[in-house]
Amino acid sequence: MDWDKLRIFHAVADAGSLTHAGDTLHLSQSAVSRQIRALEESLNTTLFHRHARGLILTEQGELLFDATSAMSRRLDTAEARIRDSEEEVFGELRVTTTTGFGSLWLAPRLPALYKKYPDLKIDLMLEERVLDLPMREADVAIRMKEPSQADLIRRKLMSVHMRLYATPGYIAENGMPESLEQLSQHRLICQNVQATQVSAGAELVRELLTYDVRSTLTVNNYFGVLQATRSGLGIGVLPDYVVEDFPDIQRVLPEVESKEVPVFLAYPEELRQSRRISAFRDFVTEEIIAHRKKMRQESESGA
Repeated sequence: MDWDKLRIFHAVADAGSLTHAGDTLHLSQSAVSRQIRALEESLNTTLFHRHARGLILTEQGELLFDATSAMSRRLDTAEARIRDSEEEVFGELRVTTTTGFGSLWLAPRLPALYKKYPDLKIDLMLEERVLDLPMREADVAIRMKEPSQADLIRRKLMSVHMRLYATPGYIAENGMPESLEQLSQHRLICQNVQATQVSAGAELVRELLTYDVRSTLTVNNYFGVLQATRSGLGIGVLPDYVVEDFPDIQRVLPEVESKEVPVFLAYPEELRQSRRISAFRDFVTEEIIAHRKKMRQESESGA
């Protein structure tokens, strides 16, 4: 159906008069009449009963008017939301990141984002597989390496190192290792070197295992490593950002850490103007700044 003809039909049905509808649409009565006749011919039905006092909808006309009224309401709502979108943030945002970062760092901070933007709907996809942003498998990604795909806007958020941690209870019971050689007397909790993970983490684990570690527990994500470490099962290989939110673990062998792991936020070029993307990007950036400040203060107080 011709949208323009439907618009004119709706105006006529609403006004009950060709003349009044023409005034609203800034069209002549004859032009409005021609459009209505053309619409009736295309539908092979009569939409109005013509009376001296005006027009009355036929049964078929009422059906069409119900439909155009619903369309009009939805268009009015969409228009208002589009205007308001310059100030408001709403709708679905598909975010992908790793299981570890998403569950240990991002998810605990999302209440602050929802408090600021209560109409936001986040679909958080936690997996090690790199989703294709240009193909819109996700809207925005936080990745542990710089994205190589073209047509992406990318921003480095922070750097992460894998380090060794244990609970005070575990240390009290099993002793604090003073050297890498003494790891052979402890249980190491880590990701399997064959599991999908950042290469720097796998390299550190390979190095640690050369010290004849007597017992290990391997988990396929850092959330599991953290839970086992907090349970006092052994010494865990974990990203350094966990220390801020989990003060019940402490660092072991402070001189041991992985190479730097860069953390990037990326999204498709075509979403540059998206208010949802901007709100999420700014939120994560602010949280990173607060995270760095807190880590720096704790480091200085412990020095």
